[in-house]
Amino acid sequence: MVLAGLAVLAGAHFWSTGPESVRVPEAVGAAAEESAVPRTENVGAQSLPSPPPRPAPATIPDALAADRIVVDVNGRVRRPGVQHLRAGARVADALHAAGGVLAGTDITGLNRARVLVDGEQVVVGFPTAPQPPGPGGVPGPGGEGAAQAQAGAPLSLNTATAEQLETLPGVGPVLAQHIVDYRVEHGGYASVDELREVTGIGDRRFADLQPLVRP
Repeated sequence: MVLAGLAVLAGAHFWSTGPESVRVPEAVGAAAEESAVPRTENVGAQSLPSPPPRPAPATIPDALAADRIVVDVNGRVRRPGVQHLRAGARVADALHAAGGVLAGTDITGLNRARVLVDGEQVVVGFPTAPQPPGPGGVPGPGGEGAAQAQAGAPLSLNTATAEQLETLPGVGPVLAQHIVDYRVEHGGYASVDELREVTGIGDRRFADLQPLVRP
């Protein structure tokens, strides 16, 4: 009996002094689980290089400006006015840019194969008086206006420049420009009477100019 009692006491003492399980705090356990799981990062968003900046729109080099010319096409065309053409363009190109020649227009004396130069004027459907040559075959000073004034021939309202119109009595730079502007706006002068509609020309001035000009 004594031995049995000692055995029971020894067993109870062994179990009471054995290792006990310790519960891990929840915060520590959650941190451990998080560290155990492999972390995945948004590699695509961080590792991919940012797209290169878009290049600025290409600009036209200044050198290309030398490849363009500006001519004034008026007379019997569909869209008279200033036309921007490529360098080396011909009269035919200017007529095409102006919408073409009006039906019934006589262009027999118009050289459509001639190469245009910057700043020139192309008049369609109206005769252009030839410039008499000066010394050595060069047109004399004042061009057509001076030559016609010397010969007593009327000055063409459809071909004369502003400088040539200034040779007429009572016509200064401003009035000469008004005459040219009317010509460009209306596609030329069909008759001398249209001068009455030009700003700055009254009955008296028209009477002075009428015998000196022609369409």
